[in-house]
Amino acid sequence: MILLSCLLLSLLLLASCSTSVPQSYTETGTLPAIYPDYVDVTVPVNIAPLTFEYDGDAEQMIARYSHGGTEIVCADKMQPSLSDWRTLTAQAQGDAIQVDVYTRSGDQWQHHKPFSIYVSPDSIDPYLSYRLIPPSFVSYEALTISQRCLENYDESVIYDNMLCGFEKEGQCINCHSYQQFNPQRMQFHARQKSGGTIIAYDGDIKKVNMRNDSILSAGVYPAWHPWLKLIVYSTDLTHQSFHTTDPNKIEVFDVESDIIAYDIDRDEVTNLENDTTKFEVFPAWAPDGRTLYYCSADFQRQDSTISKNVEVVLRATDLHYNIYKKSFDPDTRRFGPSEPVFIADTLLTAAEGDTLEVQERGMSAVLPRISPDGRYLLFTMGSYGYFHIWHHDADLWMLDLQTGEARPLDEVNSPDTESYHTWSSNGRWIVFSSRRDDGNYTRPFFAHLDASGHFAKPFELPSADPDYHRQFLRCYNIPEFMLGPVTISPQTFADVLKGEGQPVKYVRF
Repeated sequence: MILLSCLLLSLLLLASCSTSVPQSYTETGTLPAIYPDYVDVTVPVNIAPLTFEYDGDAEQMIARYSHGGTEIVCADKMQPSLSDWRTLTAQAQGDAIQVDVYTRSGDQWQHHKPFSIYVSPDSIDPYLSYRLIPPSFVSYEALTISQRCLENYDESVIYDNMLCGFEKEGQCINCHSYQQFNPQRMQFHARQKSGGTIIAYDGDIKKVNMRNDSILSAGVYPAWHPWLKLIVYSTDLTHQSFHTTDPNKIEVFDVESDIIAYDIDRDEVTNLENDTTKFEVFPAWAPDGRTLYYCSADFQRQDSTISKNVEVVLRATDLHYNIYKKSFDPDTRRFGPSEPVFIADTLLTAAEGDTLEVQERGMSAVLPRISPDGRYLLFTMGSYGYFHIWHHDADLWMLDLQTGEARPLDEVNSPDTESYHTWSSNGRWIVFSSRRDDGNYTRPFFAHLDASGHFAKPFELPSADPDYHRQFLRCYNIPEFMLGPVTISPQTFADVLKGEGQPVKYVRF
């Protein structure tokens, strides 16, 4: 059945692209309205074929990709075959594919203003993994960790949330991550039924029960050390509140959070940051393995007549996270003191007489991710809090760690949410989740970084049918690049999850 479906799809694609462009038409002088928006984007040479459809009022569309003497012409939807697309992108790498779109209304054809798709010789990692989850907070059972080959449209499930429970005995899987993009060294966490942390390392798989009286909770938001068998997590007591009129809909916040380190071989955990007046979250390693970045917000109690949980809810918009770092010695495994990296809640400016003046910036910086060359720190900035995936004002920012200059990525950001970003292994591409299409569903977008530190216009994850994402009622959550696919079966992960977890031992730092 699978082979027959693939054959039928191939025949349909060939049939749709065996046409010719109109010979008689008028010029519109305007760019065509297409979905997804691939106008003047930059793509990697090894990306899957870019498909699109006309998003305006017309009875028919014919589109052409061309470079030199090679062209692909498709009717109704631009859906080139993989072989034709490979030939075209190989020829056009370092240059641009020209795109011509013709639409027909009645008996009259119109030719829209041509645009380009730039083909970078910088390749992208061949695989991407993500959680697929409905956008509603009430149906998290129907979620998977899935993986997609970026060089074609193949997608498969890494783990299915329903394999270990359903409804009253449900579970929630999250926080999948990899050591240096290696799919053979990964982890993810399960909450509720059969809860625990699954760690797979070069063929060995184990379940860890990371709960311990000396730490707040099991570890979340993991950060693998680049080569040591060491993962740093935050531990969080997380709560949610739901808005009735606020466009952000849901607020996710911590009433306590710390940073811990977990030794995979020894099953030992250690508190690195556990100040009760600070909320620490989102650890991230520098690629040299000698610096750990993380985020922290100050929270001083102001009303002793109510519980801390209630006060955090009432003052959620007062929480502003800054980015800090700690030095690390890989030989002794000792961490240094905390140092500020980017302060988002306040701003120091030079006043008269060279004295420094403190101004309220009133922002919140989270999710630090460092480029593989160690040059740039990418993060998400919002007006408050740390769960920016629910904040419509969240934008991507980048800090140059050499010059200290931080700037919003205006060439990447949209009027809606940008969040959950990461770098490719070669540092030439980023992937991030965006709600720019409709404000409700997060979808993966990719952008190319040039030698001057600026990004090209982002493009959406290609699909075999260009209308697929508008019909697919799932959010793509936490996209992570991979050098290959995870080969462990979902049922193998489920079998391990159903067993007992290895308890951790607490040791003092």
